[in-house]
Amino acid sequence: MNQTRTAREFCRIALLAVLITVSALFKLPSILPGMEFVFSAPIAVAICGVFGIKAYLIAGLVSSTVGLLLGTQSIFNVSIAMLFRVSVAIVFFFTGPTRVFYLFSGPVGTFVARIVMSVFVGRAAWGLVAAAVPGMIFTLLTSGFCAKVLQLARNAIEGQSSVPAAETGPMARHR
Repeated sequence: MNQTRTAREFCRIALLAVLITVSALFKLPSILPGMEFVFSAPIAVAICGVFGIKAYLIAGLVSSTVGLLLGTQSIFNVSIAMLFRVSVAIVFFFTGPTRVFYLFSGPVGTFVARIVMSVFVGRAAWGLVAAAVPGMIFTLLTSGFCAKVLQLARNAIEGQSSVPAAETGPMARHR
């Protein structure tokens, strides 16, 4: 039984990592350079809300490792992505899979990542944050929808009820 559970969790993490990696390849174009937005942010928020912190962070690490191995990401890109992920996980830790989480964790993660990025690239922090506002709005508007889709897929695969998985169990918020 334990081996089956472990194999199932391993496959789930791998599929979530692929979902993050592939969605990061698609960008929402912008008129101004530097304002394009990666589609993986709302999907990442949804993964955290539906599958919990542990699965989300491990899948993010696997995705970043794949990006490094394929040469599509640098150490700097991975660092910024991990800042985003940890920020989202912290918001989830305190709020759980609530409407507040789905609305604000993505923008908070982007804000933190842009502020830290400004230190490393030597640019004005508010300029980097301003460039990210369209993406922050996109994440705010779409992460809840992405979570509903992921939850429906999870329920169909695992044969669960409609209760979100991240809300079940005594330690569910801290997975």
